[in-house]
Amino acid sequence: MASFAYTAKTSAGAIVTGKFDANDVDNVATFLRNKGLFPMDIKEVSSVKKGNTLKSRKKIASNDFAIFCRQFYTMINAGVSVVGSLDLLRRQTENPRLAQLINDVYDDVQKGNSLSEALNLHSDTLPIILISMIEVGEVSGTLDLVLDRLALHFVKENRIRQKIKTAMMYPMIIGCIAVAVVIFMLAFVVPKFMSMFSSMGTGLPLPTKILLGISHTVTNIWFLIGAASFIAVSIYLFSKFRKSIKGRLIISTIILKTPKVGKNYRKILASRFARALSLLLETGVPLIQALEVVDKVVNNQIVSDGLVKVREEIKRGSNLASPLEGIGIFPVMVTQMISIGEEAGSLDDIVGKVADFYDEELDTSISQLISLIEPVMILVLALVVGFIVISMIMPVFGMYKNLG
Repeated sequence: MASFAYTAKTSAGAIVTGKFDANDVDNVATFLRNKGLFPMDIKEVSSVKKGNTLKSRKKIASNDFAIFCRQFYTMINAGVSVVGSLDLLRRQTENPRLAQLINDVYDDVQKGNSLSEALNLHSDTLPIILISMIEVGEVSGTLDLVLDRLALHFVKENRIRQKIKTAMMYPMIIGCIAVAVVIFMLAFVVPKFMSMFSSMGTGLPLPTKILLGISHTVTNIWFLIGAASFIAVSIYLFSKFRKSIKGRLIISTIILKTPKVGKNYRKILASRFARALSLLLETGVPLIQALEVVDKVVNNQIVSDGLVKVREEIKRGSNLASPLEGIGIFPVMVTQMISIGEEAGSLDDIVGKVADFYDEELDTSISQLISLIEPVMILVLALVVGFIVISMIMPVFGMYKNLG
């Protein structure tokens, strides 16, 4: 966290200066644009240390945000002030990381910051849509309505994630069992047969030689150390690669081109895009500003690059549907429904229906995908175990044949 001095221009041409605490220059620029200002110069002037920085960078589940927004909405709707609501929330929130974050926000609001400004200081932890929507609610005087919409948004987001986790649970269990069975057989069962095979005095079949070589390698301590080191380094390098722009682009491209998986991934992106856009438009956020927020919510590099072009086209007078179709990511139904919504003047409502449709589609599609993965994993497990068993039996049959 650092403090930035900025110089910006209002729509009337007046020059505005000030300071703002944020993680980087982009956060400051986003904050200024959301205020209707045009950034001219942003410079870091000092670091800001907070005692909970390490804790606040840990992820908080969507369900926790849903509960937070629902409780916040209930208190604001009942007439409790923002400061009073935050005071109650920090005391009763069960998630310790979220409770600590609310406590910091409470302290910042007590110092004179607005709620959105205090939340923006934790932009590395909080969803961008939460910060942007609350700022809209403060400006428009509809904070309770915004919090109610946000609670529903996070509930649906959490529901999709739980569907994916639940659907993947069975294949993951099968995969872990398969790996455990193979390692057990290679490390404990196959070595029992080694001495018998070596004393036979006859040539071993090729499958048996391969199996013995794999077993000897797996039980070698230096191989285990080398494999563990390789896996650790690979995970570290992949995490760094995944966070880079090029890495995100390559990974997204691979996922989208993978049969079956890519189709479901497109539906997830379509659902997330439509739900976030509908939520923002419902509360009166301008389309271009809404697309900037949606860009961060979708969190996909291909979509992000495409939305930059979409915003440029809209600024030139284009509608939303045509340039959105040019991205080539979303299903055709998304752009068609958006086109209908633009013509009918009910874009927010139509986009909301699109999100609901793809939420239901995802449930069916994920179930179908898992129904294809399960038999494939069982088949692979059967082939591996079968190879091990046959490799151990073949020398025995050869020995009986020689005796005969």
